[in-house]
Amino acid sequence: MSKLYIVATPIGNLGDITLRTLEVLRGVDLILCEDTRVAQKLLNHFEIKKPLQSYHQHSDARKIDYIAEILGEGKNIALISDSGTPGISDPGNKLIELLNTKHQTLNTEIIPVPGPSAMATIASVAGVSMDRFTFMGFPPHKKGRQTMFKEISESKYPVIIYESVHRIIKTLKELQVFCDFDIVVGRELTKKFETIYRGKISEVISQIEPRGEFVVIIQPKKHEK
Repeated sequence: MSKLYIVATPIGNLGDITLRTLEVLRGVDLILCEDTRVAQKLLNHFEIKKPLQSYHQHSDARKIDYIAEILGEGKNIALISDSGTPGISDPGNKLIELLNTKHQTLNTEIIPVPGPSAMATIASVAGVSMDRFTFMGFPPHKKGRQTMFKEISESKYPVIIYESVHRIIKTLKELQVFCDFDIVVGRELTKKFETIYRGKISEVISQIEPRGEFVVIIQPKKHEK
């Protein structure tokens, strides 16, 4: 039986890699990754020499067939993203879905190898109840963007989103139109310049340094009793 490992990798600080992750990456026959250049830096740091193949949101059906062929030969594969846990705001789940449908005759075991996640990292220091929350990933650039923000504004529970350096200010301003929400924003989590901002959107916008990647927790509206 072949194995496909879904492997979490550090979101910044390489010290966060797990012993199990290193064991798996050293033991597989092939590593699938979003960007081979990013993955190669990770492997070089830990002195791991394994072949790399790109698998990302623009990969077509032929790449899925190729991956299925390798698994069909009894070889083991690890899937990693540029950072964090595959399948969360990246195409990892699409690969798994197709392997379970189009290639369901494969004798392949799909194994999660847990580790760092920006979503879990920011939730752990939120300082608000995260017993229930909604994760919505990256906001759409155009179609569906305002619909998503309206859903966030009406949520009874905290909402976590990801955002890029290029859109963080724009996104916060668009959310502020619905309400000057209380938010927690993580910038460059686990990295040298990690910063966590807390306060209302209007307060955070005046402080935020638009560099790096962002994770945002939007707290529900506070209703008067």
